[in-house]
Amino acid sequence: MKSALISFSVIVTIIILLYLSPIGYVIPGVFKIYGTGHTTAFLDDYKIFDNLIVENGSIKTKWNHHNLYNQIPLSKEFDSINKKYKTVAYLIFHKDSLLHESYYLGHNSKSKSNSFSMAKSMVTAMLGKAIEQGYISSLDQKVSDFYDEFSQGVASKLTVGDLASMSSGLDWTEKYYSPVNITTESYFTKDLEKLLLSRKITGQPGKSFKYLSGNTQLLGMIIRKATGKSLSDYFSKNFWIPIEAEEEALWQIDGIKNKMEKAFCCFASNAKDFARFAKLFKNKGRWNGQEIIDSSFVNLSLNPRFEKSPNYGYGWWLLNRNNEKGFLMRGHLGQYVIVFPKSDLIIVRLGHKKGPKNEGYYIDEAFKMISDVEEH
Repeated sequence: MKSALISFSVIVTIIILLYLSPIGYVIPGVFKIYGTGHTTAFLDDYKIFDNLIVENGSIKTKWNHHNLYNQIPLSKEFDSINKKYKTVAYLIFHKDSLLHESYYLGHNSKSKSNSFSMAKSMVTAMLGKAIEQGYISSLDQKVSDFYDEFSQGVASKLTVGDLASMSSGLDWTEKYYSPVNITTESYFTKDLEKLLLSRKITGQPGKSFKYLSGNTQLLGMIIRKATGKSLSDYFSKNFWIPIEAEEEALWQIDGIKNKMEKAFCCFASNAKDFARFAKLFKNKGRWNGQEIIDSSFVNLSLNPRFEKSPNYGYGWWLLNRNNEKGFLMRGHLGQYVIVFPKSDLIIVRLGHKKGPKNEGYYIDEAFKMISDVEEH
């Protein structure tokens, strides 16, 4: 009994010391992630964090069904891939109609799941809207106009456009499985603003592409400060309501005290509503004939800023496949919303594991299916 008490006291002491240390954020991580049997953030983790509601409007529209809706089966090989990599949703939209939808592992059309970094495309779109509405002057506006912490040295050159195009020079390590690093800390901290303002600019801003989640978090903070609105409210009013989302969404925050959204990730929604946002960009910023976001900003977003990094624009990943240009939202563990405008094709894949070919599996199957459609 005495040895048990001593062991318990030692464990409690270690936990307290760890909690009070600079890596105290590890404690909630142990309980919320590792304590639930996961080794990294997971699809349903919005249930164990605080969230703000992203409201949808009174007008909710459903996707039209293609005349061959769910009549062309997935290939057996691809179906096995979905099971192997624990896909929860796979949808194909062709010519703005739902051609195919499959759900797995208890998910359905209304199931919410974590967007992870797909949210970066949403935050960048809000930057475009904030510029359009005059809250931010342009992509060239300096970050130091919003935060004095970036007013000295090389940091004084940093612009909001550099953040959106992943070219900030920010001191940041992008890791998702290590419990002790800045990306993990940003997931569990109770004060995202304080954390980001403690980071330094160690490289030359605006010179080259380097994907860092801290860029989008700082951009989200600037948008909130410039507009005077939470990201959830601003996105709801300017995007989620106008595109007639069927369901409200949730956006994880750093806690009920500061209520700062995790701008680099963690927008929980369903597959069909994720596809709506991609459709908005496929249609050059218009929805039912109404301009939601300026087409010139859409065009800028979907083209590379740097010649040496042709796979990224402003908040969107870019690709060429089947001799066609496409763009996509991409998130941890294989969350994809992929658009090929020429083929009028949108593909959504949500799941627990990304697989070795990344989005390739899901693109190839979709093109095979629309080829079969043309033969009917």
